[in-house]
Amino acid sequence: MKFKYIPAVALGLTALMQSCDVTELSPFDSMTDKSYWNSTADLELYANGLLGNLGQALVNGDQFSDVFVNSSTDNYLFGYMTVNNATGWDFGTIRQCNYFMDNYERVLEKGGDEATVNQYVGEIRFYRAQRYYAMIRNFGDVQYYDHVLKTTDTEELYKARDPRNFVLGKIIEDLEFAAQWCVEDKSSGRPTKDSAKTLLARVCLYYGTYMKYHNEAEANGYSSQNLLEKARAVSQEIIDSNKYAIVKAANPADTKSFEEWPLNYSNLFVQDNLGNCDEAILPRYYKVDVVTHQVGRQAGGQGFGLSKAFIESFLMADGTPIYNAGSGYKGDNTIADEIEGRDPRLWQIIPTDRRPNWTYISEDMQMTGWNYGASVTPSAGLTGYPCMKFHSSNYLQQQPNNSYFDWFIFRYAEVLLINAEANAELGTCTQAVLDATINQLRDRVDMAHLSVSPVADAKPLDYGYAVSPLIYEIRRERAIELINEGFRMDDLKRWNAMKLLENPLTMLGIHVSDEAKAFYGDPDNGGIEFGKDKQEVYEYEGKLYLRVFTPETMFSDGRKWTQDDKRWLYPIPLDQVRLNPNLKQNPGWQ
Repeated sequence: MKFKYIPAVALGLTALMQSCDVTELSPFDSMTDKSYWNSTADLELYANGLLGNLGQALVNGDQFSDVFVNSSTDNYLFGYMTVNNATGWDFGTIRQCNYFMDNYERVLEKGGDEATVNQYVGEIRFYRAQRYYAMIRNFGDVQYYDHVLKTTDTEELYKARDPRNFVLGKIIEDLEFAAQWCVEDKSSGRPTKDSAKTLLARVCLYYGTYMKYHNEAEANGYSSQNLLEKARAVSQEIIDSNKYAIVKAANPADTKSFEEWPLNYSNLFVQDNLGNCDEAILPRYYKVDVVTHQVGRQAGGQGFGLSKAFIESFLMADGTPIYNAGSGYKGDNTIADEIEGRDPRLWQIIPTDRRPNWTYISEDMQMTGWNYGASVTPSAGLTGYPCMKFHSSNYLQQQPNNSYFDWFIFRYAEVLLINAEANAELGTCTQAVLDATINQLRDRVDMAHLSVSPVADAKPLDYGYAVSPLIYEIRRERAIELINEGFRMDDLKRWNAMKLLENPLTMLGIHVSDEAKAFYGDPDNGGIEFGKDKQEVYEYEGKLYLRVFTPETMFSDGRKWTQDDKRWLYPIPLDQVRLNPNLKQNPGWQ
């Protein structure tokens, strides 16, 4: 078995337990102050306890959005959520960070090296910013605290929420400090300068576009314009550093491709050592028998599959939308027809005859071939399009809690997409910008380049408003390149694009053609049969598609979002509102 390098700091922590997120240890904020805060080693130990906040390997990053269909309705997407099951109003991580901030200067007073101290301060401020960013995305205004409160601090404990953009400013300050003082070397597994810059660019793009498409006026010194300018500038700094590149992933020893159908995109996500990958700004390191996850086992299953709407969004390899005249699209009577001539990322993320189903056992590669009838069930890719993006052919990595390929926490592809979108929104997206960003992603899979004047899609997605063909194509590229990495729902919210959820194809699967019926089985009472499981069909625009939900559910009012919909923000848990008379509930959740 091949062993790879993993940071010593991570090994020291993860040796204590084995799970899919073994570094999630609580900081040592209950220690006796007299025995702590003596050296930079104490600061490092405390910061180590927060490493788990960076993130971990997950198979369901975009599960609840328009690009996936689930086996059951989601309360949030379908409007069933109530204030009684509100969660997420949690300041625990913020308190842990503030405890450090209240005490770290004692190390300086005892002669601790200022640069080393600032490194750990930068890490803690990174985590605080990360948590507050999640809080304001979910709840809007929140109370901002930069120190630990005592029970006697009643005025602060019971204060009203601070304005969102005030908190946003604090998040930006924390990330700018982290970008100055965190380490540069990603091999440590700790927050780095460039990971702080990436998060900063992400935050600024989110609120720059959110304020634009929700028609929000400037507040607390932040506007759509200056936030987009900052997103552009910070992402450009990372690009100009020349430290990162989009790579054509090599075949891992245990996940090989056919010579004529390389898996340069999908194999990127099953690499044993992202420490050597030029696309990794910050990886999460895993190691067999020490630090593991189980995404390799879960990929393609878990009761959800890609939606027909998402599958149709993939362009032809020459950059033509599939429904445009002369595109060469062969239709969707079979999977083979559907992928022919398309963006190669399509056939790399779903089971096709171009993506071999190897089973790697004891250095031998055994090819079994994809068995669609067995693979596509209500428990595995129930739309007929299982998402195999994180699938490893290694039999050992398909066992419970035994996947050990590394995980991207921050990936250079996101930086390029941020830069392209920010430029497009600001009206500064030139061909040179596209060639340095979007077209780097397309070169990986031998796709035609995007130009500043792309052809308009003959059958575009309905955002509820018009966007330029260039912005439309940049959004399309983002959806495809970052599929299932946890960005999609945030993108819909910041673009004010919940109209997309009304598209029936966001809730449907494969075209149930005569060929599909012959392949899967055609029960006498309609639908198609996957093994022992039967799924129903729905007719849309003259064609039958696999469906999961009843038509009544698909077209329920809950799937429709209004401009003043309460779901733009989550409800604050009732117990918190009752405890603090100054804590007002979010609109519509009273």
